[in-house]
Amino acid sequence: MLPQKIIPVGLCGHATLLAVSLLGLVEQTVGQTLTIYYAPGQTPLANGSISTATPTAYDDSLQAYNTATLVEPTPPGPTAMPTAFSLVVPSAVPVGASIQHSGSFFGFSIEMSVVNQVLGKNSSLIQVPFLNLMANLQQRTGRINIRVGGNTQETATLVDSTPDGKILEKDLQAVFGTTNTPPLIFTPDLIQMMRNISDFVNVHWFLGVPFNDTNWRLGIVEAGQAILGDFLIGMQAGNEPDLYSTHGRRPATYNQDDYFNEFGSLIQALEADSNVNASKLLIAPSVSTDWTPESVLFAGTGFIPTYGANLDAIAVEHYPFDNCGVAFPSSLDPVINPQDVLGIYLSHGSALSIVGPYLNTSNIAQTNGFPFYMFETNTASCGGFPGLSDAFGAALWGLDYGMQMAAVNFTTALFHIGGQNVTYNAFTPPPTNESTFHQWSVGPIYYSALVVAEAIGASNTSQIVDLAANNNNTLTPAYGIWENGALARVLLINFANDPTGASTLQVDLSMSGGTLPSQVDVKMLLANSVTQKGNFTWAGQTFGGNFESDGRPIGTDNTAQTTCGVPTDGSSTTPVCRITVPAPGAALVFLAGTAAADDVAGGPSTTFSTSSVTKVVNAATVPPAVLETSNGHGGNGTFQMLQLGSTSQGSFKSTGIQGRTLGVWTALGGAIAAVILLAVRAP
Repeated sequence: MLPQKIIPVGLCGHATLLAVSLLGLVEQTVGQTLTIYYAPGQTPLANGSISTATPTAYDDSLQAYNTATLVEPTPPGPTAMPTAFSLVVPSAVPVGASIQHSGSFFGFSIEMSVVNQVLGKNSSLIQVPFLNLMANLQQRTGRINIRVGGNTQETATLVDSTPDGKILEKDLQAVFGTTNTPPLIFTPDLIQMMRNISDFVNVHWFLGVPFNDTNWRLGIVEAGQAILGDFLIGMQAGNEPDLYSTHGRRPATYNQDDYFNEFGSLIQALEADSNVNASKLLIAPSVSTDWTPESVLFAGTGFIPTYGANLDAIAVEHYPFDNCGVAFPSSLDPVINPQDVLGIYLSHGSALSIVGPYLNTSNIAQTNGFPFYMFETNTASCGGFPGLSDAFGAALWGLDYGMQMAAVNFTTALFHIGGQNVTYNAFTPPPTNESTFHQWSVGPIYYSALVVAEAIGASNTSQIVDLAANNNNTLTPAYGIWENGALARVLLINFANDPTGASTLQVDLSMSGGTLPSQVDVKMLLANSVTQKGNFTWAGQTFGGNFESDGRPIGTDNTAQTTCGVPTDGSSTTPVCRITVPAPGAALVFLAGTAAADDVAGGPSTTFSTSSVTKVVNAATVPPAVLETSNGHGGNGTFQMLQLGSTSQGSFKSTGIQGRTLGVWTALGGAIAAVILLAVRAP
């Protein structure tokens, strides 16, 4: 009898495909029989074949790669959305324009508990795709603002070192509150990593003081100021204090006056610390839903008059919806069907409704000389909506929302990034155990950031106006951007979804009080539908789909040129630039200078590469004799998880079938050897 080889099949889609591809090869080269064992619940198909998946396929257990796609909305029709209209924009800055904005207006908020995934392992191993993504923005704006914080900053404690040498550890046995937030410990090397990033790309940082109690832990302030220096913008003092009682962090009676008093206690502790410069340091009140900003600003003896010397900026946080009913089923939040709210996001009304309650707060900030931050936002809290937050419609929504915030004098807007279990990320690294063969996934909000970066530009003089285009139609918003007092760019958005082309916009753009150029550059943000996932294009370039990006755009820039003049069809007697905007899509029209010049206005084009190899322990060649007897999981008709190594050296999980195991088998020549990559990841 020929010797028998045992190959476990069905551990995951990747292992299945690779095992199937080896069956014929093994039989041809060795001539041995095979015994195939399946995981529970996985059996051959009726015809005896085995179901397969492509190497880049991924199941929906990690929401960042959820494959759910919503039903496309029906086209609006000409009554709901006229497709041909004129748009006259003044050449000089009109009354009601925004303050002058920095190109770094659109930034990111990164949950503190995932910085070792997104930014890097430590100060010596920085994520190259992250550097590339930031370099794309720096090239256009000169600078990027990033906040490291969120719910997990509230319990973070700075320690000299961790037992395993990592820069960050989570106590998953001590999660608390409705959001199951784990306490953190972190080392100074986390902040050193941030500083090293700033030495590569011009990233400036926000951090936060732990606010879970009033035994103030100021180590993060001391290390932040000492290590980051001028790259530290400010320190958040309390993350959503209006939700502290709801999340179990304060008594049910906790109110605005309590927060006012605690803020004062923090200032006293900071001023007593000789290693801290407490002047113009703190960001507050960062409320979200239960309290209005004004109720805090006017609490006690008045927030600004009392604490103004220590206050760096006024901030709020806001998500238009939440998905907490799904993320935390034990909560009282109702379950929202993403399909039911898709139309809300595909309307200018969404941006208007979000910023409306903050118009007065914005005025208070401007009157008192403080910046006004949207410190954390995205499509929906508790992870976003699958099929909506990760689809092209969210890119248009984020673009409109970002420009609307700029138009009403927010000075910075930070879109939140979580881990693998959220759908709204602007960018997501692959799971650690797949980083050797999968790249990053770039989400729709990053495309929003790119377009806003180019729309606002790097001059730091840009002023924004909502143009109320097309009789203020909610499906066709438009914005004017003036630099140094002169009209520079116009942004046009088409929220409609219409594969027939009948909803494509034709906008006759003209200028009052000035002369149109004879030709303008136009860059398009496009996808086939608002529900499309991945492979969107900005001026013809894309970051691909899931697991396909190293942070650099793919493809050739195809900025279009449009000739301006008196239309030959007699529709106008004055010069116009007729701009076509597909449904769905957005167009950025460059009226002063060229798009190519604006692309590099923030600095030279820079990309990063690495020769560092982190997975040097997973390339073992297994002798055939060992393979014959060691990898069959017992061969007794039951699937019993043995002691499979994890992707972290020294780490081991043996908790049964709780994770996903990935086997990669390669046949070499006439004898069988294997390169094994086995990953067991706890849920």
